Amino acid sequence: MKKLLLTLSLLPTLCFANTVDLMADKIEAKVIQWRHHLHEHPELSNREFETAAYIAKHLRSLGLEVQTGVAITGVVAILDSGKPGPVVGLRADIDGLPVLENNDLPWKSQAKGEYNGKEVPVMHACGHDTHIAMLMGAAEILVEMKDQLRGKVKFIFQPAEEGAPIGEEGGAELMVKEGVLKNPDVDAIFGLHISSSADVNTVLYREGGVMAAVDPFKIVIKGKQAHGAYPWLSVDPIVTAAQMIMNIQTIVSREVQLLDDAAVVTFGAINGGVRSNIIPDKVELVGTIRTLNNTARDHIYEAMPRKVKGVADSMRAEAELTLPFGGSYPVTFNDHDLTATMLPTLNKTAGEDNVIYSKPVTGAEDFSFFQEQVPGIYLWVGGKPLDVDPKDAPAHHTPDFYVDDDGMKLGVRLLTNMTIDYMNQH
Repeated sequence: MKKLLLTLSLLPTLCFANTVDLMADKIEAKVIQWRHHLHEHPELSNREFETAAYIAKHLRSLGLEVQTGVAITGVVAILDSGKPGPVVGLRADIDGLPVLENNDLPWKSQAKGEYNGKEVPVMHACGHDTHIAMLMGAAEILVEMKDQLRGKVKFIFQPAEEGAPIGEEGGAELMVKEGVLKNPDVDAIFGLHISSSADVNTVLYREGGVMAAVDPFKIVIKGKQAHGAYPWLSVDPIVTAAQMIMNIQTIVSREVQLLDDAAVVTFGAINGGVRSNIIPDKVELVGTIRTLNNTARDHIYEAMPRKVKGVADSMRAEAELTLPFGGSYPVTFNDHDLTATMLPTLNKTAGEDNVIYSKPVTGAEDFSFFQEQVPGIYLWVGGKPLDVDPKDAPAHHTPDFYVDDDGMKLGVRLLTNMTIDYMNQH
């Protein structure tokens, strides 16, 4: 009897899943068409004007209440079932990158844009075109199923995930600041990212830290200029910089508990000096810190000024640390309870054999700003064709980046099923 009751209790969920599957099959061709259009016409961060108009037109065609100009170019729409229940947020990022596409596709990008005052090629080199198309598809299905929903769905199409232009605000942080998670207040938020290295029809998940916090930094070392033949007359900022770089690396290798707290400190640029026989008076260093939990992040924030000052003092130089320097993202952190609650939905949607527990990555995602405010889950959805070896799959943010159209239907189904199941459970 107990087994029978359990089976009966799952019937509504199974019926919803079957309906979603049929509808995802029905609109797959449209989702692919949307993706191809968006891929051919990418736009850079905070400049996604045509992209936003394309999204808004589709959402209005579904009869949704649509708001544009959110965080400059974002689009938000609300689906109200008319029945009491939770508010579920669904997010897709919409910006492209300053990358020249190297793929031979009928819908290859030829777009140009302006980045830091220069004309650059633009490409959806991280799959945001697929994210938009998948969320547009989920919106269409959820509108069709409105009578079976409880509560509200807030569709969030977010600009500038790749970072706002210099001197501008943008992305999820600005959306949160402008109140995107309020009125109505979002109870839980779901997002996903296509993966060029994971097989089509697979979904990768983990609880806790899934993507790293990112904290750029800048160090300016000031010394005393002298002729290169007489170094004793100088306070050498170049030698000081060399000492500082090596010393800072010991924060991770000797101070962070790497068994629990994976972390990275990378120097990306060194600028100083003009010729071989002049010791300059100044050197600038810039780099990035990546951490997967707040314990490691807090420790590095404490250690960086200590190391910078200690080395500078020992070399008779002055040093100024700016941390963070520019955009800083918190850890993309999947809520433990919410992840456990939604795991059966992932298994039901993708098939248990296709649901893969993944390792965290040291890339960063500003979806983390939403997760700081409300419980959220961020997933990876496979986009690699099955006949491509993972080691041959082109990486994200490269000219050869490619993901298969076949990967999007699972994303549509996941967004839809997670919304429905969360509503039914709350």
